Amino acid sequence: MKAAINRTGADNAVAKTWVLVAGGFHRAGGMDAANAALASYLADLGCRLHLVSHSVEDDLQNDAAVKVHRVPRPRQSYFLGGRLLERVGRAVARETLATDPSARVIVNGGNCTFPDINWVHSVHHAWPARNDRAPLWFRAKSAIDKAISRRRERAALESARVIIANSNRTRRDLIDLLNIDASRVHTVYLGAEPHWRSITPERRSSARQWLGVETSRPVVAFVGALGHDTNKGFNTLWKAWRRLSTSDGWDADLIVSGGGRALDKWRARVNEAGLQRSVRIIGHTDRIVDVMAAADLLVSPSNYEAYGLAVHEGLCCGVPSMVSASAGIAERYPSSLSELLIHDPNDSAALAGMMLNWRASLPSWKERIQALARELRSRTWDAMAAEIVAIASAAPPHRTKSIR
Repeated sequence: MKAAINRTGADNAVAKTWVLVAGGFHRAGGMDAANAALASYLADLGCRLHLVSHSVEDDLQNDAAVKVHRVPRPRQSYFLGGRLLERVGRAVARETLATDPSARVIVNGGNCTFPDINWVHSVHHAWPARNDRAPLWFRAKSAIDKAISRRRERAALESARVIIANSNRTRRDLIDLLNIDASRVHTVYLGAEPHWRSITPERRSSARQWLGVETSRPVVAFVGALGHDTNKGFNTLWKAWRRLSTSDGWDADLIVSGGGRALDKWRARVNEAGLQRSVRIIGHTDRIVDVMAAADLLVSPSNYEAYGLAVHEGLCCGVPSMVSASAGIAERYPSSLSELLIHDPNDSAALAGMMLNWRASLPSWKERIQALARELRSRTWDAMAAEIVAIASAAPPHRTKSIR
Protein backbone atom coordinates (compact mmCIF):
# COMPACT_ATOMS: atom_id res chain seq x y z
CA MET A 1 0.00 0.00 0.00
CA LYS A 2 1.07 3.59 -0.61
CA ALA A 3 1.57 6.25 2.04
CA ALA A 4 -1.68 7.80 3.23
CA ILE A 5 -3.03 10.57 1.01
CA ASN A 6 -3.42 13.93 2.70
CA ARG A 7 -7.03 14.78 3.48
CA THR A 8 -7.35 18.38 2.37
CA GLY A 9 -9.98 20.48 0.64
CA ALA A 10 -12.66 18.40 -1.03
CA ASP A 11 -11.30 15.22 0.57
CA ASN A 12 -12.98 16.30 3.83
CA ALA A 13 -16.33 15.42 2.22
CA VAL A 14 -15.30 11.81 1.63
CA ALA A 15 -17.19 9.29 3.77
CA LYS A 16 -15.04 7.61 6.39
CA THR A 17 -16.60 4.17 5.88
CA TRP A 18 -17.23 2.29 2.63
CA VAL A 19 -18.72 -1.08 1.73
CA LEU A 20 -17.57 -2.49 -1.62
CA VAL A 21 -19.31 -5.56 -3.03
CA ALA A 22 -17.50 -7.24 -5.93
CA GLY A 23 -16.54 -10.68 -7.21
CA GLY A 24 -12.82 -9.99 -6.81
CA PHE A 25 -10.29 -7.41 -5.65
CA HIS A 26 -6.92 -8.25 -7.19
CA ARG A 27 -4.56 -7.01 -9.88
CA ALA A 28 -4.83 -10.07 -12.11
CA GLY A 29 -6.86 -8.08 -14.61
CA GLY A 30 -10.29 -7.04 -15.79
CA MET A 31 -12.90 -5.67 -13.45
CA ASP A 32 -11.14 -7.22 -10.44
CA ALA A 33 -8.14 -4.94 -11.05
CA ALA A 34 -10.38 -1.88 -11.22
CA ASN A 35 -12.14 -2.90 -8.00
CA ALA A 36 -8.79 -3.42 -6.25
CA ALA A 37 -7.57 -0.01 -7.42
CA LEU A 38 -10.62 1.73 -5.95
CA ALA A 39 -10.28 -0.17 -2.67
CA SER A 40 -6.56 0.68 -2.44
CA TYR A 41 -7.28 4.35 -3.08
CA LEU A 42 -9.91 4.50 -0.33
CA ALA A 43 -7.63 2.67 2.10
CA ASP A 44 -4.84 5.16 1.34
CA LEU A 45 -7.26 7.99 2.10
CA GLY A 46 -7.60 6.51 5.58
CA CYS A 47 -11.14 5.21 5.10
CA ARG A 48 -12.49 2.12 6.82
CA LEU A 49 -13.38 -0.54 4.25
CA HIS A 50 -15.64 -3.57 4.22
CA LEU A 51 -14.88 -5.73 1.19
CA VAL A 52 -17.51 -8.35 0.38
CA SER A 53 -15.99 -10.70 -2.18
CA HIS A 54 -14.97 -14.18 -3.29
CA SER A 55 -11.30 -13.17 -3.61
CA VAL A 56 -9.17 -10.33 -2.18
CA GLU A 57 -5.47 -9.74 -2.82
CA ASP A 58 -3.04 -9.99 0.10
CA ASP A 59 -2.15 -6.27 0.23
CA LEU A 60 -5.76 -5.38 0.95
CA GLN A 61 -6.36 -8.29 3.31
CA ASN A 62 -3.36 -7.26 5.39
CA ASP A 63 -4.37 -3.60 5.68
CA ALA A 64 -5.59 -2.75 9.18
CA ALA A 65 -8.31 -0.48 7.78
CA VAL A 66 -9.82 -3.27 5.68
CA LYS A 67 -12.24 -5.93 6.85
CA VAL A 68 -12.77 -8.75 4.37
CA HIS A 69 -16.10 -10.60 4.30
CA ARG A 70 -15.18 -13.62 2.21
CA VAL A 71 -18.03 -15.27 0.33
CA PRO A 72 -17.57 -18.89 -0.85
CA ARG A 73 -18.60 -20.28 -4.22
CA PRO A 74 -20.35 -23.57 -3.36
CA ARG A 75 -19.19 -26.31 -5.74
CA GLN A 76 -17.29 -23.58 -7.65
CA SER A 77 -20.64 -22.36 -8.97
CA TYR A 78 -20.74 -18.73 -10.12
CA PHE A 79 -24.54 -18.84 -9.88
CA LEU A 80 -24.62 -20.05 -6.28
CA GLY A 81 -21.69 -17.81 -5.37
CA GLY A 82 -23.44 -14.81 -6.88
CA ARG A 83 -26.57 -15.37 -4.80
CA LEU A 84 -24.47 -15.60 -1.64
CA LEU A 85 -22.52 -12.48 -2.58
CA GLU A 86 -25.71 -10.44 -2.82
CA ARG A 87 -27.07 -11.81 0.46
CA VAL A 88 -23.86 -11.13 2.38
CA GLY A 89 -23.36 -7.77 0.66
CA ARG A 90 -26.77 -6.49 1.67
CA ALA A 91 -26.35 -7.75 5.24
CA VAL A 92 -22.91 -6.12 5.64
CA ALA A 93 -24.18 -2.86 4.13
CA ARG A 94 -27.17 -2.71 6.48
CA GLU A 95 -25.04 -3.49 9.55
CA THR A 96 -22.44 -0.90 8.57
CA LEU A 97 -25.03 1.82 8.00
CA ALA A 98 -26.61 1.07 11.35
CA THR A 99 -23.26 1.98 12.92
CA ASP A 100 -22.30 4.79 10.52
CA PRO A 101 -25.26 6.30 8.62
CA SER A 102 -22.84 8.33 6.44
CA ALA A 103 -21.16 5.20 5.04
CA ARG A 104 -21.29 4.64 1.28
CA VAL A 105 -21.97 1.38 -0.55
CA ILE A 106 -20.67 0.51 -4.03
CA VAL A 107 -21.85 -2.59 -5.90
CA ASN A 108 -21.11 -3.83 -9.43
CA GLY A 109 -23.97 -4.14 -11.91
CA GLY A 110 -26.44 -6.84 -10.88
CA ASN A 111 -24.24 -8.44 -8.21
CA CYS A 112 -26.13 -6.76 -5.34
CA THR A 113 -29.29 -4.65 -5.20
CA PHE A 114 -28.67 -1.73 -2.87
CA PRO A 115 -29.90 1.90 -3.05
CA ASP A 116 -26.60 3.74 -3.30
CA ILE A 117 -23.78 3.61 -5.92
CA ASN A 118 -23.54 1.08 -8.74
CA TRP A 119 -20.30 0.82 -10.74
CA VAL A 120 -21.15 -0.98 -13.99
CA HIS A 121 -18.41 -2.98 -15.72
CA SER A 122 -20.70 -4.61 -18.31
CA VAL A 123 -24.37 -4.60 -19.32
CA HIS A 124 -26.08 -7.97 -19.68
CA HIS A 125 -28.96 -6.37 -21.61
CA ALA A 126 -26.44 -5.37 -24.30
CA TRP A 127 -24.46 -8.63 -24.20
CA PRO A 128 -26.01 -11.38 -26.36
CA ALA A 129 -24.96 -15.00 -26.08
CA ARG A 130 -22.68 -16.21 -28.90
CA ASN A 131 -22.93 -19.96 -28.46
CA ASP A 132 -24.77 -21.35 -31.50
CA ARG A 133 -22.24 -24.18 -31.88
CA ALA A 134 -21.91 -24.93 -28.18
CA PRO A 135 -23.23 -28.19 -26.64
CA LEU A 136 -26.99 -28.16 -25.97
CA TRP A 137 -26.50 -28.30 -22.20
CA PHE A 138 -24.30 -25.21 -22.35
CA ARG A 139 -26.80 -23.26 -24.47
CA ALA A 140 -29.63 -24.13 -22.08
CA LYS A 141 -27.59 -23.17 -19.03
CA SER A 142 -26.43 -19.96 -20.73
CA ALA A 143 -30.02 -18.93 -21.55
CA ILE A 144 -31.08 -19.43 -17.93
CA ASP A 145 -28.02 -17.59 -16.58
CA LYS A 146 -28.57 -14.68 -18.97
CA ALA A 147 -32.24 -14.32 -18.03
CA ILE A 148 -31.41 -14.32 -14.32
CA SER A 149 -28.50 -11.89 -14.82
CA ARG A 150 -30.69 -9.45 -16.73
CA ARG A 151 -33.42 -9.59 -14.11
CA ARG A 152 -30.94 -8.95 -11.30
CA GLU A 153 -29.22 -6.23 -13.33
CA ARG A 154 -32.49 -4.34 -13.87
CA ALA A 155 -33.45 -4.54 -10.19
CA ALA A 156 -30.01 -3.35 -9.03
CA LEU A 157 -29.79 -0.46 -11.48
CA GLU A 158 -33.33 0.74 -10.89
CA SER A 159 -32.57 0.97 -7.16
CA ALA A 160 -29.20 2.73 -7.55
CA ARG A 161 -29.04 6.44 -6.80
CA VAL A 162 -25.74 6.99 -8.64
CA ILE A 163 -24.43 4.88 -11.54
CA ILE A 164 -20.82 4.86 -12.79
CA ALA A 165 -20.20 3.57 -16.34
CA ASN A 166 -16.76 2.55 -17.61
CA SER A 167 -17.32 4.07 -21.08
CA ASN A 168 -19.78 6.17 -23.04
CA ARG A 169 -20.80 2.99 -24.83
CA THR A 170 -21.80 1.48 -21.46
CA ARG A 171 -23.56 4.69 -20.49
CA ARG A 172 -25.62 4.65 -23.71
CA ASP A 173 -26.56 1.01 -23.17
CA LEU A 174 -27.82 1.78 -19.66
CA ILE A 175 -29.87 4.73 -20.86
CA ASP A 176 -31.22 3.14 -24.05
CA LEU A 177 -31.77 -0.46 -22.98
CA LEU A 178 -32.74 -0.03 -19.33
CA ASN A 179 -34.36 3.41 -19.53
CA ILE A 180 -32.10 4.81 -16.82
CA ASP A 181 -32.36 8.57 -16.35
CA ALA A 182 -29.27 10.05 -18.03
CA SER A 183 -28.67 12.39 -15.09
CA ARG A 184 -27.93 9.38 -12.86
CA VAL A 185 -25.24 7.87 -15.12
CA HIS A 186 -21.65 9.16 -15.14
CA THR A 187 -18.80 7.94 -17.35
CA VAL A 188 -15.46 7.30 -15.63
CA TYR A 189 -12.74 5.72 -17.75
CA LEU A 190 -10.45 3.09 -16.28
CA GLY A 191 -6.86 3.81 -15.26
CA ALA A 192 -3.48 2.18 -15.88
CA GLU A 193 -0.94 0.28 -13.84
CA PRO A 194 2.51 1.92 -13.45
CA HIS A 195 4.20 -1.10 -15.07
CA TRP A 196 2.12 -0.74 -18.24
CA ARG A 197 4.73 1.26 -20.13
CA SER A 198 6.67 1.13 -23.37
CA ILE A 199 8.57 -2.13 -23.56
CA THR A 200 12.36 -2.00 -23.55
CA PRO A 201 14.37 -4.15 -26.00
CA GLU A 202 15.61 -6.20 -23.03
CA ARG A 203 12.06 -6.88 -21.81
CA ARG A 204 10.98 -7.80 -25.34
CA SER A 205 13.88 -10.23 -25.74
CA SER A 206 13.15 -11.87 -22.38
CA ALA A 207 9.43 -12.22 -23.16
CA ARG A 208 10.10 -13.79 -26.54
CA GLN A 209 12.54 -16.22 -24.99
CA TRP A 210 9.86 -17.23 -22.48
CA LEU A 211 7.35 -17.81 -25.28
CA GLY A 212 9.84 -19.53 -27.57
CA VAL A 213 9.37 -17.00 -30.37
CA GLU A 214 12.10 -16.14 -32.84
CA THR A 215 13.44 -12.60 -32.46
CA SER A 216 12.98 -11.76 -36.13
CA ARG A 217 9.36 -12.88 -36.55
CA PRO A 218 6.40 -10.51 -36.06
CA VAL A 219 4.07 -11.59 -33.24
CA VAL A 220 0.30 -11.14 -33.12
CA ALA A 221 -1.36 -11.60 -29.71
CA PHE A 222 -4.90 -12.50 -28.66
CA VAL A 223 -6.00 -12.20 -25.03
CA GLY A 224 -9.42 -13.56 -24.10
CA ALA A 225 -11.50 -16.51 -22.95
CA LEU A 226 -11.63 -19.63 -25.11
CA GLY A 227 -14.98 -20.94 -23.99
CA HIS A 228 -18.04 -22.31 -25.73
CA ASP A 229 -19.26 -18.72 -26.00
CA THR A 230 -17.44 -17.01 -28.89
CA ASN A 231 -18.02 -13.43 -27.76
CA LYS A 232 -14.30 -12.60 -27.60
CA GLY A 233 -14.00 -13.36 -31.30
CA PHE A 234 -11.16 -15.87 -31.46
CA ASN A 235 -13.19 -17.86 -34.02
CA THR A 236 -13.02 -14.85 -36.35
CA LEU A 237 -9.30 -14.39 -35.79
CA TRP A 238 -8.74 -18.11 -36.41
CA LYS A 239 -10.53 -17.98 -39.77
CA ALA A 240 -8.51 -14.89 -40.69
CA TRP A 241 -5.30 -16.65 -39.65
CA ARG A 242 -6.12 -19.71 -41.76
CA ARG A 243 -6.59 -17.39 -44.74
CA LEU A 244 -3.36 -15.51 -44.00
CA SER A 245 -1.35 -18.72 -43.59
CA THR A 246 -1.84 -19.42 -47.29
CA SER A 247 -0.74 -15.90 -48.30
CA ASP A 248 2.68 -15.33 -49.78
CA GLY A 249 4.95 -13.51 -47.39
CA TRP A 250 2.85 -13.95 -44.22
CA ASP A 251 5.53 -14.60 -41.63
CA ALA A 252 3.92 -13.84 -38.26
CA ASP A 253 3.37 -16.00 -35.19
CA LEU A 254 0.15 -15.98 -33.16
CA ILE A 255 0.22 -16.13 -29.35
CA VAL A 256 -3.14 -16.93 -27.75
CA SER A 257 -3.60 -16.29 -24.02
CA GLY A 258 -6.79 -17.32 -22.29
CA GLY A 259 -8.41 -20.24 -20.51
CA GLY A 260 -11.82 -21.82 -20.91
CA ARG A 261 -13.75 -25.00 -21.65
CA ALA A 262 -12.83 -24.92 -25.35
CA LEU A 263 -9.07 -24.68 -24.80
CA ASP A 264 -8.33 -28.30 -25.74
CA LYS A 265 -10.64 -28.07 -28.75
CA TRP A 266 -8.75 -25.10 -30.13
CA ARG A 267 -5.38 -26.75 -29.55
CA ALA A 268 -6.62 -29.78 -31.47
CA ARG A 269 -7.81 -27.57 -34.34
CA VAL A 270 -4.41 -25.89 -34.54
CA ASN A 271 -2.73 -29.31 -34.79
CA GLU A 272 -5.26 -30.57 -37.37
CA ALA A 273 -4.55 -27.52 -39.52
CA GLY A 274 -0.80 -28.12 -39.26
CA LEU A 275 -0.25 -24.61 -37.86
CA GLN A 276 1.32 -25.53 -34.53
CA ARG A 277 4.60 -23.87 -35.57
CA SER A 278 2.96 -20.46 -36.04
CA VAL A 279 0.15 -20.65 -33.47
CA ARG A 280 0.84 -21.09 -29.75
CA ILE A 281 -2.09 -21.38 -27.35
CA ILE A 282 -0.55 -20.82 -23.93
CA GLY A 283 -3.78 -20.88 -21.94
CA HIS A 284 -4.39 -18.71 -18.89
CA THR A 285 -1.38 -16.77 -17.63
CA ASP A 286 -0.74 -14.02 -15.10
CA ARG A 287 2.10 -12.79 -17.33
CA ILE A 288 -0.01 -10.73 -19.71
CA VAL A 289 2.52 -7.90 -19.66
CA ASP A 290 5.11 -10.37 -21.00
CA VAL A 291 2.69 -11.39 -23.76
CA MET A 292 2.37 -7.69 -24.63
CA ALA A 293 6.14 -7.26 -24.47
CA ALA A 294 6.60 -9.95 -27.11
CA ALA A 295 3.83 -8.67 -29.39
CA ASP A 296 3.85 -6.40 -32.43
CA LEU A 297 0.05 -6.39 -32.70
CA LEU A 298 -2.90 -7.20 -30.42
CA VAL A 299 -6.16 -8.28 -32.09
CA SER A 300 -9.49 -8.17 -30.23
CA PRO A 301 -12.51 -8.79 -32.52
CA SER A 302 -15.06 -8.97 -29.67
CA ASN A 303 -18.77 -8.93 -30.37
CA TYR A 304 -19.46 -7.17 -27.07
CA GLU A 305 -16.90 -5.28 -24.99
CA ALA A 306 -18.10 -2.72 -22.46
CA TYR A 307 -14.58 -1.34 -22.28
CA GLY A 308 -11.61 -3.59 -23.18
CA LEU A 309 -8.92 -3.49 -20.51
CA ALA A 310 -6.61 -5.91 -22.37
CA VAL A 311 -6.51 -3.50 -25.32
CA HIS A 312 -5.95 -0.61 -22.92
CA GLU A 313 -3.03 -2.51 -21.40
CA GLY A 314 -1.60 -3.36 -24.81
CA LEU A 315 -1.67 0.25 -25.95
CA CYS A 316 -0.03 1.42 -22.71
CA CYS A 317 2.74 -1.09 -23.39
CA GLY A 318 3.18 0.39 -26.87
CA VAL A 319 1.45 -2.40 -28.83
CA PRO A 320 -0.74 -1.39 -31.81
CA SER A 321 -4.15 -2.88 -31.07
CA MET A 322 -6.99 -3.79 -33.43
CA VAL A 323 -10.30 -3.72 -31.59
CA SER A 324 -13.99 -3.82 -32.44
CA ALA A 325 -15.30 -0.34 -33.21
CA SER A 326 -18.21 -1.01 -30.83
CA ALA A 327 -15.95 -1.58 -27.81
CA GLY A 328 -15.80 1.09 -25.13
CA ILE A 329 -12.03 1.54 -25.52
CA ALA A 330 -12.54 2.34 -29.23
CA GLU A 331 -14.08 5.70 -28.36
CA ARG A 332 -10.67 6.74 -27.04
CA TYR A 333 -8.97 6.12 -30.41
CA PRO A 334 -8.31 9.29 -32.43
CA SER A 335 -9.43 9.41 -36.07
CA SER A 336 -5.79 8.96 -37.12
CA LEU A 337 -5.97 5.37 -35.82
CA SER A 338 -9.27 4.44 -37.47
CA GLU A 339 -7.47 1.73 -39.49
CA LEU A 340 -7.20 -0.26 -36.26
CA LEU A 341 -10.97 -0.38 -35.68
CA ILE A 342 -12.79 -3.60 -36.65
CA HIS A 343 -16.25 -2.66 -37.92
CA ASP A 344 -17.60 -6.20 -38.28
CA PRO A 345 -16.09 -8.59 -35.71
CA ASN A 346 -17.49 -11.57 -37.63
CA ASP A 347 -15.93 -10.69 -41.00
CA SER A 348 -12.75 -12.79 -41.09
CA ALA A 349 -11.87 -11.76 -44.64
CA ALA A 350 -11.92 -8.07 -43.73
CA LEU A 351 -9.86 -8.78 -40.62
CA ALA A 352 -7.28 -10.67 -42.69
CA GLY A 353 -7.06 -7.66 -44.99
CA MET A 354 -6.52 -5.32 -42.04
CA MET A 355 -3.73 -7.54 -40.75
CA LEU A 356 -2.05 -7.67 -44.17
CA ASN A 357 -2.12 -3.87 -44.33
CA TRP A 358 -0.61 -3.74 -40.84
CA ARG A 359 2.16 -6.13 -41.84
CA ALA A 360 3.00 -4.05 -44.91
CA SER A 361 3.63 -0.97 -42.74
CA LEU A 362 4.66 -2.68 -39.48
CA PRO A 363 7.68 -0.42 -38.70
CA SER A 364 5.52 2.72 -38.54
CA TRP A 365 2.72 1.51 -36.30
CA LYS A 366 4.43 1.68 -32.92
CA GLU A 367 5.25 5.33 -33.54
CA ARG A 368 1.71 6.08 -34.74
CA ILE A 369 0.14 4.90 -31.47
CA GLN A 370 2.58 6.68 -29.15
CA ALA A 371 0.38 9.72 -28.50
CA LEU A 372 -2.58 7.53 -27.48
CA ALA A 373 -0.29 5.30 -25.41
CA ARG A 374 1.05 8.32 -23.50
CA GLU A 375 -2.47 9.62 -22.91
CA LEU A 376 -3.67 6.28 -21.52
CA ARG A 377 -0.57 5.81 -19.34
CA SER A 378 -0.97 9.31 -17.88
CA ARG A 379 -4.32 8.39 -16.34
CA THR A 380 -3.57 6.34 -13.24
CA TRP A 381 -5.85 4.08 -11.24
CA ASP A 382 -5.81 6.75 -8.53
CA ALA A 383 -7.14 9.33 -11.01
CA MET A 384 -9.99 6.96 -11.87
CA ALA A 385 -10.72 6.25 -8.22
CA ALA A 386 -10.66 9.96 -7.32
CA GLU A 387 -13.34 10.63 -9.95
CA ILE A 388 -15.56 7.85 -8.61
CA VAL A 389 -15.17 9.06 -5.04
CA ALA A 390 -15.90 12.67 -6.06
CA ILE A 391 -19.09 11.64 -7.90
CA ALA A 392 -20.21 9.49 -4.97
CA SER A 393 -19.42 12.21 -2.44
CA ALA A 394 -21.42 14.79 -4.40
CA ALA A 395 -24.56 12.73 -3.84
CA PRO A 396 -25.88 12.93 -0.26
CA PRO A 397 -25.91 9.69 1.74
CA HIS A 398 -29.14 7.74 1.50
CA ARG A 399 -31.50 7.57 4.45
CA THR A 400 -31.30 4.30 6.31
CA LYS A 401 -35.11 4.22 6.57
CA SER A 402 -35.23 3.61 2.81
CA ILE A 403 -33.13 0.44 3.07
CA ARG A 404 -35.00 -2.87 3.23
